[in-house]
Amino acid sequence: MVESEAICFEVASQVKSICDELGITYIFKSSYKKANRTKLDSFTGIGDEKALSILKKVKDELQLPVLTDVHSVEEVALAAKYVDVLQIPAFLCRQTELLVAAGNSGLTVNIKKGQFLSADAMQFAVEKVASSGNKNIWLTERGNSFGYGDLVVDFRNIPIMQSFGYPVILDVTHAVQQPNQGIGITGGTPQYISTLAKAGIAAGVDGLFIETHPNPSEALSDGSNMLALKDLEKLLIQIVAIRKAIS
Repeated sequence: MVESEAICFEVASQVKSICDELGITYIFKSSYKKANRTKLDSFTGIGDEKALSILKKVKDELQLPVLTDVHSVEEVALAAKYVDVLQIPAFLCRQTELLVAAGNSGLTVNIKKGQFLSADAMQFAVEKVASSGNKNIWLTERGNSFGYGDLVVDFRNIPIMQSFGYPVILDVTHAVQQPNQGIGITGGTPQYISTLAKAGIAAGVDGLFIETHPNPSEALSDGSNMLALKDLEKLLIQIVAIRKAIS
């Protein structure tokens, strides 16, 4: 999430350097606002225009494609002026007007699979975006609800969604979330991020979605399921090796 210009540039520049060295295509992702928070007083953003301007600055100065979430038709029109990829949050992946509007933007649309949906059901979300004539679509696996406060990744979802003809991404940080905790703050098990990332690459996923932060314990959103920035390079080296081994 966009906390400040300094944090965005620190993360984006360091990850870009690592990815350039390893030959990995990198897309910088940050939410300019958080519409889905557990508690009323949870941090939701620094202001829409201010945050989007920071994302545009990262895009222009670091020459990086940028992705952000949108939550309504009105947000599509606003965010599309600043970024390269629009992301449909998991809880909104069935919202017809939002999906069609995102498709009509002409930008690439990344649809996160709902925690409550089967992989097969995502073909209908794809059809809604594609109805606009926009075929630049990605799908992101982020686990399925397991009980009241945990998620589980079914790796069969990767080839199932790939069969629709679009790239599939694995979100290895939201997949370790422990949502709906009684204290009103989402928990997580970040010690399993590496395991999921390596398993996803071995399963043939097209890309990884990894939330990282210089100090996850100080992050204003999703800190409990982030990978520390200092640990990212080691993980990326390992996944590049696995990708080469299975190619």
